[in-house]
Amino acid sequence: MAPVIRALDAVPGLAVRVLNSGQHRDLLARLIDWFEFRVDADLRAMTEDQSLPELTARLMRGFEQSFAASRPDLVLAQGDTTTVMCSALSCFYLGIPFGHVEAGLRTFDARNPFPEEFNRVAVTRLAQLHFCPTARARDNVLAEHADAAAAHITGNTVIDALQFTTAKLKARPARDFDHDILVTAHRRENFGAPFADICGALRDLCREFPQLKILYPLHPNPNVRVAAKRLLADEPRITLAEPLDYPDLVAAMQRARLILTDSGGIQEEAPALRKPVLVLRTVTERPEAVELGAAKVVGTSRDTIVAEARRLLLDAGHYAGMARGVSPYGDGLAADRIRDVVCRYLNVAASS
Repeated sequence: MAPVIRALDAVPGLAVRVLNSGQHRDLLARLIDWFEFRVDADLRAMTEDQSLPELTARLMRGFEQSFAASRPDLVLAQGDTTTVMCSALSCFYLGIPFGHVEAGLRTFDARNPFPEEFNRVAVTRLAQLHFCPTARARDNVLAEHADAAAAHITGNTVIDALQFTTAKLKARPARDFDHDILVTAHRRENFGAPFADICGALRDLCREFPQLKILYPLHPNPNVRVAAKRLLADEPRITLAEPLDYPDLVAAMQRARLILTDSGGIQEEAPALRKPVLVLRTVTERPEAVELGAAKVVGTSRDTIVAEARRLLLDAGHYAGMARGVSPYGDGLAADRIRDVVCRYLNVAASS
């Protein structure tokens, strides 16, 4: 959302208030200076190891109090988190218009990813504005009976943020990394046996390629951290790192030869950085990169992960085919398009 905040803040006729739910406070705090924006309020909704129902209840209460007090003309939120679903539902209850950034992504499997697929489907029914990253995403929204005039193809703001960051890194370099494979894995549906298989595949790759180095920044979720340390801590060529600031994550992606991930955003960022990405999930809501050959869904099978990574490490032609630098997710101008739609919706001039 940082590019959207910055674009809207530049409009003289808009008063922009940034509300942090607190769902990922530690990850957000370090980004405020980098992206040069501010947070006006924090709901502090997150408590240690709380359940989804507990988080949902805390968010609903927090949003209700905040929105009822400020009565915004429009609320915007991005993605598929519980924060987004609860903010949209709170707006519905209070009669406040809601705009969904990154609308229309679908796997058509309510349990994959969980609970994100439910969240974004529910938000489509609640939103008055749909900012869709691709034509396919807009088609998905329209298939669920959204108003065609309210569904806009904008590109994804993650590409705006990526371009901002890569440009800034040229003047302010991030950490220096030394790895061949970057791994991110944290999805709830991969907890347990699937996660053990992912870790087993990383160990197999280290045994097969004696010089291979793997960087795995661990998500704050204790279900991930405890299991990863138990399964991987004794492998000297796998570095289990603390969560990376976004600039460091981008630098780590730039340094990597290939990326293994179950993250959503990295499936968009890696192709734009010319990095092949193997998706550690059974289905993806971002099929465009797969269809272009820049990403491949490999699931969590230990043997399949090893086989696909091996092919990228050994087959130069296959690697080049996946590392073409194609990105179907935007041109870096998504935030400007969202700003223009918001200004028309609120009847505010986009510039003075």
